Amino acid sequence: MTGGMLGIALVSLGMVLTPGPNMIYLVSRSITQGRKAGLISLMGVFLGFTTYLAATCLGLTAIFVYVPAAYTTLKLAGAAYLLWLAWNALKPGGTSAFETRELPVEPPRRLFAMGLLTCLLNPKIAILYLSLLPQFIDPAMGNVLLQSLALGSAQIAVGTLVNGLIVISAGGLATFLATRPLWVRVQRYFMGTVLGGMAIHLATDRSKALTTA
Repeated sequence: MTGGMLGIALVSLGMVLTPGPNMIYLVSRSITQGRKAGLISLMGVFLGFTTYLAATCLGLTAIFVYVPAAYTTLKLAGAAYLLWLAWNALKPGGTSAFETRELPVEPPRRLFAMGLLTCLLNPKIAILYLSLLPQFIDPAMGNVLLQSLALGSAQIAVGTLVNGLIVISAGGLATFLATRPLWVRVQRYFMGTVLGGMAIHLATDRSKALTTA
């Protein structure tokens, strides 16, 4: 289980540092309206993560009980998804989440709601839980639901912590990266390589798939 927690934490780190709707919104909100607004928005994103996790864990439990063969299918789908993320990070013309985007000033309640909505409407989150959690679950270790909740909680913790740090430092990072495009490319290439390597490892690792037979 420790290896699974470390694995999901590394994948989560790679994904949270790869620009997506959540990061773009949080960074833009923080630069436009300040850190407090960014952190309130992050609370909405956190609730969205939790909602997806609860729904997915119950679904994964049912799938593993009634359709054991689906484990391998989800495993390969997760590896393919990581490769897709890696390509998006490495492909020419990729953009940085720290490019300034102007947003209207909003009250706290709306900031929270917009953070939640941004997360719930982000298909990457649904795919993340449905296809990647099974990569780190070992049915031989017992209760799939508890394993899913523990792994998902680790992902949420990493995602929330890193996003929080990004929100707090968004203004300074945007200024720094605006004059140093090389650092933007390094970040993209590093994260793309990490995600691609993890995808290949998961796709070729047969040990967990065999335990479901």
